[in-house]
Amino acid sequence: MGAAMRRIHVGNALSAFGLGFTVPYLYVYVAQVRGLGAVTAGLVLAVFAVAALIVLPFAGRALVRRGPLPVLLTALVMAALGALGLGLAGNVPAVLLAAAVLGAGQAVMQPALATMIVDCSSTETRSRAFATQFFLQNLGLGVGGLIGGHLVDTTRVSSFTLLFAIEAAMFLLLVVIMSTVRIPRSPRIGDAPARSAKGGWKQLLGNRAMVQLSVLGFVLFFACYGQFESGLAAFGVEAAGISTSALGTALAANTLMIVVAQFAALKFVERRRRSRVIAAVGLIWAVAWVVAGYAGLGHGSREMAAAAFVSTYALFGLGEAMLSPTVAPLVADLAPEGMAGQYNSAFALVKQLALAVGPAVGGPMGASLHAPYIVTFLLFSLGITVLALRLGRRLTAVQDQPWQARSRVVARAAAPVEPVVAEA
Repeated sequence: MGAAMRRIHVGNALSAFGLGFTVPYLYVYVAQVRGLGAVTAGLVLAVFAVAALIVLPFAGRALVRRGPLPVLLTALVMAALGALGLGLAGNVPAVLLAAAVLGAGQAVMQPALATMIVDCSSTETRSRAFATQFFLQNLGLGVGGLIGGHLVDTTRVSSFTLLFAIEAAMFLLLVVIMSTVRIPRSPRIGDAPARSAKGGWKQLLGNRAMVQLSVLGFVLFFACYGQFESGLAAFGVEAAGISTSALGTALAANTLMIVVAQFAALKFVERRRRSRVIAAVGLIWAVAWVVAGYAGLGHGSREMAAAAFVSTYALFGLGEAMLSPTVAPLVADLAPEGMAGQYNSAFALVKQLALAVGPAVGGPMGASLHAPYIVTFLLFSLGITVLALRLGRRLTAVQDQPWQARSRVVARAAAPVEPVVAEA
Protein backbone atom coordinates (compact mmCIF):
# COMPACT_ATOMS: atom_id res chain seq x y z
CA MET A 1 0.00 0.00 0.00
CA GLY A 2 1.53 3.27 -1.14
CA ALA A 3 1.50 6.59 0.70
CA ALA A 4 -1.39 7.89 -1.42
CA MET A 5 -3.55 4.86 -0.66
CA ARG A 6 -2.78 5.10 3.06
CA ARG A 7 -3.98 8.71 3.10
CA ILE A 8 -7.11 7.77 1.17
CA HIS A 9 -7.93 5.07 3.70
CA VAL A 10 -7.37 7.54 6.54
CA GLY A 11 -9.81 9.82 4.75
CA ASN A 12 -12.39 7.04 4.50
CA ALA A 13 -12.07 6.21 8.19
CA LEU A 14 -12.28 9.81 9.36
CA SER A 15 -15.24 10.68 7.12
CA ALA A 16 -17.10 7.61 8.42
CA PHE A 17 -16.17 8.57 11.97
CA GLY A 18 -17.65 12.04 11.44
CA LEU A 19 -20.82 10.52 9.98
CA GLY A 20 -21.25 8.08 12.86
CA PHE A 21 -20.50 10.88 15.30
CA THR A 22 -23.68 12.85 14.60
CA VAL A 23 -26.19 11.10 12.31
CA PRO A 24 -27.58 8.65 14.94
CA TYR A 25 -28.49 11.63 17.14
CA LEU A 26 -29.73 13.99 14.44
CA TYR A 27 -33.42 13.19 14.91
CA VAL A 28 -33.25 13.68 18.69
CA TYR A 29 -31.28 16.91 18.26
CA VAL A 30 -33.73 18.53 15.85
CA ALA A 31 -36.99 17.24 17.33
CA GLN A 32 -36.28 17.43 21.06
CA VAL A 33 -33.14 19.39 21.88
CA ARG A 34 -33.92 22.25 19.48
CA GLY A 35 -37.67 21.74 20.02
CA LEU A 36 -38.51 21.90 16.30
CA GLY A 37 -40.74 18.83 16.32
CA ALA A 38 -40.84 15.41 14.69
CA VAL A 39 -42.01 16.76 11.32
CA THR A 40 -38.98 19.02 10.98
CA ALA A 41 -36.68 16.18 12.07
CA GLY A 42 -38.20 13.97 9.38
CA LEU A 43 -37.72 16.73 6.80
CA VAL A 44 -34.06 17.03 7.78
CA LEU A 45 -33.51 13.34 7.09
CA ALA A 46 -35.37 13.69 3.78
CA VAL A 47 -33.26 16.72 2.84
CA PHE A 48 -30.12 14.59 3.20
CA ALA A 49 -31.42 12.19 0.56
CA VAL A 50 -32.75 14.89 -1.76
CA ALA A 51 -29.49 16.86 -1.64
CA ALA A 52 -27.56 13.73 -2.59
CA LEU A 53 -29.87 13.01 -5.52
CA ILE A 54 -29.44 16.56 -6.80
CA VAL A 55 -25.65 16.84 -6.62
CA LEU A 56 -24.52 13.34 -7.65
CA PRO A 57 -25.29 13.71 -11.40
CA PHE A 58 -23.16 16.88 -11.48
CA ALA A 59 -20.47 15.25 -9.33
CA GLY A 60 -19.83 12.62 -12.00
CA ARG A 61 -19.10 15.23 -14.64
CA ALA A 62 -16.88 17.19 -12.25
CA LEU A 63 -14.91 14.06 -11.33
CA VAL A 64 -14.19 13.40 -14.99
CA ARG A 65 -13.30 16.99 -15.87
CA ARG A 66 -11.51 18.15 -12.70
CA GLY A 67 -10.31 14.91 -11.15
CA PRO A 68 -11.33 13.40 -7.82
CA LEU A 69 -9.07 15.42 -5.50
CA PRO A 70 -10.47 18.94 -6.17
CA VAL A 71 -14.01 17.55 -6.01
CA LEU A 72 -13.27 15.81 -2.69
CA LEU A 73 -11.75 18.94 -1.14
CA THR A 74 -14.80 20.99 -2.18
CA ALA A 75 -17.12 18.35 -0.72
CA LEU A 76 -15.19 18.31 2.57
CA VAL A 77 -15.43 22.10 2.94
CA MET A 78 -19.18 21.94 2.21
CA ALA A 79 -19.63 19.17 4.78
CA ALA A 80 -17.69 21.15 7.39
CA LEU A 81 -19.86 24.22 6.81
CA GLY A 82 -23.03 22.13 6.95
CA ALA A 83 -22.00 20.40 10.19
CA LEU A 84 -21.10 23.68 11.85
CA GLY A 85 -24.35 25.21 10.60
CA LEU A 86 -26.39 22.38 12.13
CA GLY A 87 -24.69 22.86 15.47
CA LEU A 88 -25.60 26.56 15.51
CA ALA A 89 -29.01 26.49 13.77
CA GLY A 90 -31.96 27.30 15.99
CA ASN A 91 -34.85 27.62 13.52
CA VAL A 92 -36.38 25.51 10.76
CA PRO A 93 -34.93 27.31 7.67
CA ALA A 94 -31.41 27.32 9.12
CA VAL A 95 -31.58 23.63 10.05
CA LEU A 96 -32.86 22.59 6.62
CA LEU A 97 -30.26 24.69 4.79
CA ALA A 98 -27.42 23.30 6.92
CA ALA A 99 -28.71 19.73 6.40
CA ALA A 100 -28.79 20.27 2.62
CA VAL A 101 -25.18 21.52 2.57
CA LEU A 102 -23.97 18.69 4.82
CA GLY A 103 -25.91 16.07 2.84
CA ALA A 104 -24.54 17.31 -0.47
CA GLY A 105 -20.98 17.30 0.81
CA GLN A 106 -21.23 13.81 2.29
CA ALA A 107 -22.85 12.43 -0.87
CA VAL A 108 -20.01 13.62 -3.10
CA MET A 109 -17.27 12.34 -0.76
CA GLN A 110 -17.97 8.68 -1.49
CA PRO A 111 -17.62 8.63 -5.32
CA ALA A 112 -14.63 10.99 -5.05
CA LEU A 113 -12.84 8.70 -2.58
CA ALA A 114 -13.80 5.63 -4.63
CA THR A 115 -12.35 7.23 -7.77
CA MET A 116 -9.13 8.01 -5.92
CA ILE A 117 -8.90 4.35 -4.89
CA VAL A 118 -9.34 3.34 -8.53
CA ASP A 119 -6.59 5.72 -9.64
CA CYS A 120 -4.19 4.48 -6.94
CA SER A 121 -4.79 0.77 -7.46
CA SER A 122 -4.38 -1.82 -10.18
CA THR A 123 -6.74 -4.55 -11.32
CA GLU A 124 -5.00 -7.04 -9.01
CA THR A 125 -5.04 -4.83 -5.88
CA ARG A 126 -8.41 -3.14 -6.31
CA SER A 127 -10.53 -5.72 -4.49
CA ARG A 128 -8.29 -5.59 -1.42
CA ALA A 129 -8.30 -1.77 -1.50
CA PHE A 130 -12.11 -1.60 -1.51
CA ALA A 131 -12.36 -4.28 1.18
CA THR A 132 -10.05 -2.20 3.37
CA GLN A 133 -12.17 0.88 2.66
CA PHE A 134 -15.35 -0.90 3.74
CA PHE A 135 -13.67 -2.29 6.86
CA LEU A 136 -12.44 1.16 7.92
CA GLN A 137 -15.78 2.79 7.14
CA ASN A 138 -17.64 0.41 9.44
CA LEU A 139 -14.99 0.76 12.12
CA GLY A 140 -15.21 4.55 11.86
CA LEU A 141 -19.01 4.53 12.03
CA GLY A 142 -18.99 2.28 15.09
CA VAL A 143 -16.33 4.22 16.98
CA GLY A 144 -17.90 7.56 16.04
CA GLY A 145 -21.32 6.50 17.25
CA LEU A 146 -19.89 5.14 20.49
CA ILE A 147 -17.94 8.30 21.33
CA GLY A 148 -20.73 10.61 20.19
CA GLY A 149 -23.21 8.81 22.42
CA HIS A 150 -21.07 9.53 25.48
CA LEU A 151 -20.69 13.23 24.63
CA VAL A 152 -24.30 14.19 24.03
CA ASP A 153 -26.72 15.30 26.71
CA THR A 154 -30.30 15.93 25.63
CA THR A 155 -30.70 18.55 28.36
CA ARG A 156 -27.87 20.72 27.00
CA VAL A 157 -27.84 22.21 23.50
CA SER A 158 -24.15 23.02 23.98
CA SER A 159 -23.24 19.31 24.02
CA PHE A 160 -24.69 18.89 20.52
CA THR A 161 -23.04 22.11 19.34
CA LEU A 162 -19.74 20.63 20.50
CA LEU A 163 -20.54 17.39 18.66
CA PHE A 164 -21.16 19.14 15.34
CA ALA A 165 -18.14 21.41 15.84
CA ILE A 166 -15.91 18.34 16.28
CA GLU A 167 -17.41 16.82 13.12
CA ALA A 168 -16.69 20.05 11.20
CA ALA A 169 -13.12 20.07 12.53
CA MET A 170 -12.76 16.45 11.39
CA PHE A 171 -13.71 17.37 7.84
CA LEU A 172 -11.29 20.32 7.83
CA LEU A 173 -8.53 18.03 9.11
CA LEU A 174 -9.30 15.78 6.17
CA VAL A 175 -8.86 18.73 3.81
CA VAL A 176 -5.31 19.11 5.11
CA ILE A 177 -4.56 15.37 4.90
CA MET A 178 -6.03 14.83 1.44
CA SER A 179 -4.29 17.92 0.03
CA THR A 180 -1.04 15.98 0.35
CA VAL A 181 -2.21 13.05 -1.80
CA ARG A 182 -0.47 12.66 -5.15
CA ILE A 183 -2.56 10.46 -7.43
CA PRO A 184 -0.72 8.34 -10.02
CA ARG A 185 -2.28 7.16 -13.23
CA SER A 186 -3.14 3.48 -13.05
CA PRO A 187 -3.84 1.00 -15.87
CA ARG A 188 -7.44 0.01 -16.59
CA ILE A 189 -8.96 -3.09 -18.13
CA GLY A 190 -8.72 -2.55 -21.86
CA ASP A 191 -11.75 -4.50 -23.06
CA ALA A 192 -14.54 -2.35 -21.59
CA PRO A 193 -17.21 -1.53 -24.20
CA ALA A 194 -15.75 0.88 -26.72
CA ARG A 195 -18.99 2.77 -27.25
CA SER A 196 -18.78 4.02 -23.66
CA ALA A 197 -15.36 5.61 -24.14
CA LYS A 198 -16.60 9.11 -25.01
CA GLY A 199 -18.15 9.51 -21.60
CA GLY A 200 -21.37 11.20 -20.60
CA TRP A 201 -24.61 9.78 -19.37
CA LYS A 202 -25.77 8.70 -22.82
CA GLN A 203 -22.66 6.60 -23.34
CA LEU A 204 -22.89 5.20 -19.83
CA LEU A 205 -26.45 4.08 -20.46
CA GLY A 206 -25.20 2.46 -23.66
CA ASN A 207 -23.01 0.16 -21.56
CA ARG A 208 -25.51 -2.66 -21.00
CA ALA A 209 -23.34 -4.38 -18.41
CA MET A 210 -23.26 -1.18 -16.34
CA VAL A 211 -27.02 -0.78 -16.68
CA GLN A 212 -27.54 -4.34 -15.48
CA LEU A 213 -25.13 -3.78 -12.58
CA SER A 214 -27.03 -0.60 -11.65
CA VAL A 215 -30.34 -2.48 -11.56
CA LEU A 216 -28.69 -5.17 -9.45
CA GLY A 217 -27.20 -2.50 -7.18
CA PHE A 218 -30.61 -0.91 -6.66
CA VAL A 219 -32.07 -4.25 -5.56
CA LEU A 220 -29.06 -4.89 -3.28
CA PHE A 221 -29.37 -1.59 -1.46
CA PHE A 222 -33.18 -1.65 -1.44
CA ALA A 223 -33.43 -5.16 0.00
CA CYS A 224 -30.68 -4.84 2.60
CA TYR A 225 -29.29 -1.43 3.52
CA GLY A 226 -32.64 0.27 2.97
CA GLN A 227 -34.25 -2.01 5.58
CA PHE A 228 -31.76 -1.97 8.46
CA GLU A 229 -33.12 0.95 10.44
CA SER A 230 -36.61 1.08 8.93
CA GLY A 231 -38.59 -1.98 7.86
CA LEU A 232 -36.50 -4.67 9.52
CA ALA A 233 -36.26 -2.73 12.78
CA ALA A 234 -40.04 -2.09 12.70
CA PHE A 235 -40.70 -5.78 12.02
CA GLY A 236 -38.45 -6.80 14.92
CA VAL A 237 -40.20 -4.48 17.36
CA GLU A 238 -43.79 -5.03 16.22
CA ALA A 239 -43.82 -8.68 15.14
CA ALA A 240 -41.02 -10.23 17.21
CA GLY A 241 -41.34 -8.03 20.30
CA ILE A 242 -37.64 -7.18 20.17
CA SER A 243 -36.51 -4.70 22.81
CA THR A 244 -34.50 -1.61 21.90
CA SER A 245 -31.46 -3.14 23.61
CA ALA A 246 -31.78 -6.29 21.48
CA LEU A 247 -32.10 -4.10 18.37
CA GLY A 248 -28.89 -2.31 19.36
CA THR A 249 -27.22 -5.70 19.85
CA ALA A 250 -28.36 -6.76 16.38
CA LEU A 251 -26.86 -3.63 14.79
CA ALA A 252 -23.65 -4.22 16.73
CA ALA A 253 -23.60 -7.84 15.51
CA ASN A 254 -23.81 -6.59 11.93
CA THR A 255 -20.82 -4.28 12.40
CA LEU A 256 -18.87 -6.92 14.34
CA MET A 257 -19.42 -9.50 11.61
CA ILE A 258 -18.08 -7.08 9.00
CA VAL A 259 -15.03 -6.18 11.09
CA VAL A 260 -14.24 -9.81 11.94
CA ALA A 261 -15.08 -11.45 8.60
CA GLN A 262 -13.96 -8.80 6.10
CA PHE A 263 -10.50 -10.09 5.23
CA ALA A 264 -11.48 -13.77 5.52
CA ALA A 265 -14.29 -13.00 3.06
CA LEU A 266 -11.79 -11.19 0.83
CA LYS A 267 -9.56 -14.25 0.70
CA PHE A 268 -12.60 -16.36 -0.17
CA VAL A 269 -13.87 -14.17 -3.04
CA GLU A 270 -10.56 -13.08 -4.59
CA ARG A 271 -10.32 -16.15 -6.85
CA ARG A 272 -14.00 -16.56 -7.61
CA ARG A 273 -16.22 -15.08 -10.27
CA ARG A 274 -17.64 -11.76 -9.15
CA SER A 275 -21.09 -12.54 -10.53
CA ARG A 276 -21.24 -15.82 -8.58
CA VAL A 277 -20.10 -14.13 -5.38
CA ILE A 278 -22.98 -11.64 -5.70
CA ALA A 279 -25.34 -14.53 -6.47
CA ALA A 280 -24.16 -16.29 -3.30
CA VAL A 281 -24.85 -13.13 -1.29
CA GLY A 282 -28.44 -13.20 -2.54
CA LEU A 283 -28.80 -16.74 -1.18
CA ILE A 284 -27.23 -15.78 2.17
CA TRP A 285 -29.62 -12.85 2.50
CA ALA A 286 -32.55 -15.12 1.58
CA VAL A 287 -31.59 -17.30 4.55
CA ALA A 288 -31.37 -14.12 6.67
CA TRP A 289 -34.96 -13.21 5.77
CA VAL A 290 -36.12 -16.73 6.62
CA VAL A 291 -34.45 -16.43 10.04
CA ALA A 292 -36.06 -13.00 10.51
CA GLY A 293 -39.41 -14.55 9.63
CA TYR A 294 -38.90 -17.17 12.32
CA ALA A 295 -38.10 -14.43 14.83
CA GLY A 296 -41.34 -12.57 14.16
CA LEU A 297 -43.74 -15.24 12.93
CA GLY A 298 -42.52 -18.33 14.78
CA HIS A 299 -43.80 -19.46 18.13
CA GLY A 300 -40.51 -19.70 20.00
CA SER A 301 -39.57 -17.97 23.22
CA ARG A 302 -38.66 -14.30 23.41
CA GLU A 303 -35.01 -15.30 23.87
CA MET A 304 -35.08 -17.46 20.72
CA ALA A 305 -36.71 -14.63 18.77
CA ALA A 306 -34.04 -12.18 19.93
CA ALA A 307 -31.24 -14.63 19.02
CA ALA A 308 -32.75 -15.18 15.56
CA PHE A 309 -33.07 -11.45 15.01
CA VAL A 310 -29.44 -10.84 15.98
CA SER A 311 -28.43 -13.70 13.64
CA THR A 312 -30.34 -11.99 10.81
CA TYR A 313 -28.21 -8.86 11.11
CA ALA A 314 -25.04 -10.95 11.37
CA LEU A 315 -25.92 -12.80 8.13
CA PHE A 316 -26.50 -9.49 6.40
CA GLY A 317 -23.04 -8.40 7.62
CA LEU A 318 -21.46 -11.53 6.11
CA GLY A 319 -23.04 -10.70 2.76
CA GLU A 320 -21.82 -7.11 2.98
CA ALA A 321 -18.27 -8.30 3.66
CA MET A 322 -18.43 -10.39 0.48
CA LEU A 323 -19.84 -7.52 -1.59
CA SER A 324 -17.31 -4.84 -0.60
CA PRO A 325 -14.38 -6.34 -2.58
CA THR A 326 -16.70 -7.29 -5.45
CA VAL A 327 -19.21 -4.62 -6.51
CA ALA A 328 -17.17 -1.39 -6.26
CA PRO A 329 -14.14 -2.83 -8.14
CA LEU A 330 -16.54 -4.15 -10.80
CA VAL A 331 -17.96 -0.65 -11.31
CA ALA A 332 -14.40 0.63 -11.78
CA ASP A 333 -13.47 -2.15 -14.21
CA LEU A 334 -16.55 -1.50 -16.34
CA ALA A 335 -15.55 2.16 -16.71
CA PRO A 336 -13.53 3.15 -19.79
CA GLU A 337 -10.28 5.07 -19.36
CA GLY A 338 -10.87 8.34 -17.48
CA MET A 339 -14.55 7.61 -16.78
CA ALA A 340 -14.32 6.00 -13.33
CA GLY A 341 -15.65 9.15 -11.65
CA GLN A 342 -18.76 9.20 -13.86
CA TYR A 343 -19.45 5.53 -13.20
CA ASN A 344 -18.86 5.83 -9.45
CA SER A 345 -21.24 8.79 -9.25
CA ALA A 346 -23.89 6.96 -11.26
CA PHE A 347 -23.70 3.96 -8.96
CA ALA A 348 -23.79 6.23 -5.90
CA LEU A 349 -26.94 7.83 -7.35
CA VAL A 350 -28.53 4.38 -7.69
CA LYS A 351 -27.59 3.66 -4.07
CA GLN A 352 -29.18 6.89 -2.85
CA LEU A 353 -32.39 6.16 -4.76
CA ALA A 354 -32.59 2.72 -3.18
CA LEU A 355 -31.89 4.12 0.29
CA ALA A 356 -34.67 6.69 -0.23
CA VAL A 357 -37.26 4.22 -1.53
CA GLY A 358 -36.33 1.30 0.74
CA PRO A 359 -37.45 2.82 4.06
CA ALA A 360 -40.55 4.35 2.48
CA VAL A 361 -41.70 0.93 1.28
CA GLY A 362 -40.27 -1.31 3.98
CA GLY A 363 -41.12 0.80 7.02
CA PRO A 364 -44.94 0.58 6.79
CA MET A 365 -44.81 -3.06 5.62
CA GLY A 366 -42.48 -4.15 8.41
CA ALA A 367 -44.66 -2.47 11.02
CA SER A 368 -48.04 -3.86 9.93
CA LEU A 369 -47.85 -6.42 7.08
CA HIS A 370 -45.53 -8.88 8.77
CA ALA A 371 -45.79 -12.02 6.61
CA PRO A 372 -45.99 -10.14 3.27
CA TYR A 373 -42.95 -8.10 4.33
CA ILE A 374 -40.80 -11.20 4.85
CA VAL A 375 -42.03 -12.90 1.67
CA THR A 376 -41.45 -9.74 -0.41
CA PHE A 377 -37.85 -9.26 0.65
CA LEU A 378 -37.11 -12.98 0.53
CA LEU A 379 -38.11 -12.82 -3.15
CA PHE A 380 -35.97 -9.70 -3.63
CA SER A 381 -32.97 -11.58 -2.23
CA LEU A 382 -33.55 -14.50 -4.59
CA GLY A 383 -33.89 -11.90 -7.35
CA ILE A 384 -30.36 -10.73 -6.50
CA THR A 385 -29.09 -14.22 -7.31
CA VAL A 386 -30.93 -14.31 -10.63
CA LEU A 387 -29.78 -10.82 -11.66
CA ALA A 388 -26.17 -11.59 -10.70
CA LEU A 389 -26.07 -14.74 -12.83
CA ARG A 390 -27.56 -12.82 -15.77
CA LEU A 391 -24.95 -10.08 -15.29
CA GLY A 392 -22.21 -12.73 -15.40
CA ARG A 393 -23.18 -13.57 -18.97
CA ARG A 394 -22.70 -9.92 -19.94
CA LEU A 395 -19.23 -9.49 -18.38
CA THR A 396 -15.96 -10.27 -20.10
CA ALA A 397 -13.76 -12.97 -18.61
CA VAL A 398 -11.38 -10.41 -17.08
CA GLN A 399 -14.18 -8.27 -15.64
CA ASP A 400 -15.75 -11.29 -13.95
CA GLN A 401 -12.42 -12.91 -13.00
CA PRO A 402 -9.93 -10.05 -12.51
CA TRP A 403 -7.09 -12.34 -11.44
CA GLN A 404 -6.95 -13.54 -15.06
CA ALA A 405 -5.52 -10.15 -16.10
CA ARG A 406 -2.42 -10.81 -14.01
CA SER A 407 -2.19 -14.42 -15.18
CA ARG A 408 -2.29 -13.36 -18.82
CA VAL A 409 0.36 -10.69 -18.31
CA VAL A 410 2.64 -13.22 -16.59
CA ALA A 411 2.05 -15.76 -19.33
CA ARG A 412 2.83 -13.28 -22.09
CA ALA A 413 5.92 -12.05 -20.26
CA ALA A 414 7.17 -15.59 -19.65
CA ALA A 415 6.52 -16.88 -23.19
CA PRO A 416 9.69 -15.62 -24.92
CA VAL A 417 12.00 -16.69 -22.10
CA GLU A 418 12.21 -20.37 -23.03
CA PRO A 419 13.54 -19.95 -26.61
CA VAL A 420 16.23 -17.57 -25.39
CA VAL A 421 17.41 -20.05 -22.77
CA ALA A 422 17.29 -22.91 -25.29
CA GLU A 423 19.45 -21.01 -27.77
CA ALA A 424 21.99 -20.21 -25.06
